[in-house]
Amino acid sequence: MTYSGEAGQVSGVLRDAEQVEELRVGSTRARFVAPGSATAGQYGLFEWHMAASSGGASPHFHRTFSEAFYVMSGTVTLFDGQSWTKAGSGDFLYVPEGGIHGFRNDADEPASMLILFAPGAPREDYFRELAEIGASGRQLSQEEWLELWARHDQYPAPGAGA
Repeated sequence: MTYSGEAGQVSGVLRDAEQVEELRVGSTRARFVAPGSATAGQYGLFEWHMAASSGGASPHFHRTFSEAFYVMSGTVTLFDGQSWTKAGSGDFLYVPEGGIHGFRNDADEPASMLILFAPGAPREDYFRELAEIGASGRQLSQEEWLELWARHDQYPAPGAGA
């Protein structure tokens, strides 16, 4: 039990749509609906809107947070650590800490999903950094990518399948 009060409390936080940070990571539009900074670090919730055939994240894992994917529209190809599966509207994938996963849009139509991670690590910092790298045209070496990923608790899963 994390709340022991008797009558409840007024503590809800409404975030107006204009307060939600939005950025482009390549051809993907990301919206930080509820970053960890807005949920006292309990979870993070992002909208992920991918253009047709826009690729995505290759197999990787996180040590300190779980991640879940809920497909809202289109077809997202999800990796559950064993195989890539086409997922449609209403499909859901949960990945605990340490679980290998990935996602991509290799369909000829746009796709959207919600990404939930818990606890609410500052994933928006990672995506801001990716957006800046893409916008600047800067090319990172393999060592620089590994350092960037490690700084954001993201580790490639060698041999996990492309």
